[in-house]
Amino acid sequence: MKSDTAFRHRIEQLMAQVPHGQVTTYGDLAGLAGQANASRIVGGIAHYGNPDLPWHRLVNRFGGLAAGFHGGREAQAQLLEQEGIHCTNHIVEGFQEIRWRPIDS
Repeated sequence: MKSDTAFRHRIEQLMAQVPHGQVTTYGDLAGLAGQANASRIVGGIAHYGNPDLPWHRLVNRFGGLAAGFHGGREAQAQLLEQEGIHCTNHIVEGFQEIRWRPIDS
């Protein structure tokens, strides 16, 4: 149980670092937190996690918006649009160019 709490805390710390105008994936966060195969767990953390974090910047590995986002994909797309991130058919345009992956830095 303690490790679950530590993983959640690490995911929330990482999510807080995703810059305005960029997105990251469930798998990217899971890997950065040391559990590369835990992308579904990251999804659960996002759904029930700290509402003050920029969860709208979290997308799937293809740049797709989250069906389970509070308010739906349309709400997520609107929040991303406010940051200058455009979506077409619920997919982030230029996904690879705006994908936050600090491991590549």
